[in-house]
Amino acid sequence: MSEPLCRCPWVDLGKPDYIAYHDQEWGVPVHEDRLLFEFLTLESAQAGLSWYTVLRKRENYRLAFDGFEVQKVARYNGAKVETLLQNPGVIRNRAKLEAAIANAGHFLAVQETFGSFDHYLWRFVEGRPKVNELHTAADYRATSTESDALSRDLRQRGFRFVGSTICYAWMQAVGLINDHTVDCFHRRPIIQGYSEHGG
Repeated sequence: MSEPLCRCPWVDLGKPDYIAYHDQEWGVPVHEDRLLFEFLTLESAQAGLSWYTVLRKRENYRLAFDGFEVQKVARYNGAKVETLLQNPGVIRNRAKLEAAIANAGHFLAVQETFGSFDHYLWRFVEGRPKVNELHTAADYRATSTESDALSRDLRQRGFRFVGSTICYAWMQAVGLINDHTVDCFHRRPIIQGYSEHGG
């Protein structure tokens, strides 16, 4: 029998969807603006909750938020907020829902200024993923100088629910920071894949 794959210590092996998220997405560099907006919205919705709570609602969010098409979300009005507040498939928190809509407008403004949100965001790690050397769960951190800088800049641009902790989790999720532990099977393929694609 083959040895079981070694994964990051935060992965609950009793939750197949959590395993799939870790194995296929977490930490893989993202450069598509729509997906960056999706993760920003989901990470912001997570504030005060577990990531798994939000992950289980991800498909519901995609339906409720028009596939995270940022131009559509930016046009949502008060009536749409009230509709969302009646939707059990999303986190029914008015402040978070209103922030998601406001953030969509600011996201468009960043795209206008920098050509793409991708170009703006990756500047905070100088265009390449920051690879950390983590061995155990105790090595994980909640913020970094990069997430502090990103949070500060986003807030100045009007974004909400973008504290440094949320920004750090977002940066981990979309691959600006590779926080797979050194013995995790997914760590090196991500590093190699980014290098091979000229990152």
